[in-house]
Amino acid sequence: MPNKTVYVSDDDLPLFQRAQELVGGNLSGAIVTALRRFIELEEGRQQGYEEVVLRVGHNGGRQVRFSGVLLGEFRDINDQHQQHIRVYRSRKGKFALHMQTSAWAEYPTDSGGNWIKDLTNWRKLLGVGDPDWGDFTLDIYDSVTDLKGRIPNNLYARVRDIVEHPQIEDLDI
Repeated sequence: MPNKTVYVSDDDLPLFQRAQELVGGNLSGAIVTALRRFIELEEGRQQGYEEVVLRVGHNGGRQVRFSGVLLGEFRDINDQHQQHIRVYRSRKGKFALHMQTSAWAEYPTDSGGNWIKDLTNWRKLLGVGDPDWGDFTLDIYDSVTDLKGRIPNNLYARVRDIVEHPQIEDLDI
């Protein structure tokens, strides 16, 4: 097996020593794992993908992470709930459908029943920003056609168009 010598500055030595402690003495394994992750993220970034972190579960208590690109999103606010739907394409070509549904009946009142204090929280009351309560789901599909009927028609049409045609067309004019 070929050997490679890595020179480490005195300032970075504690970092390498800590990595070696965390992997149980196999520093080479830690370096290879870090390089694989770096290459995967950097190649994805160069192709237009970014690291996506999404909340899942009731009230978004857990998080998931993947490399993807946002293809489209849709918001709906009505008298029952507000909903935020996003569709991503993963680096492996799958389609991730993330939905957040926040029912008004579950609207959290942090004020302990003090409705005047609730009124002063105008950002939450007016729906500025994404709500931090509700159900967060993530479903993965193999093809864009699997999304049909699961998302609003106008969002589906946009996502399908993006998938079928390049987002940027280079013109030779």
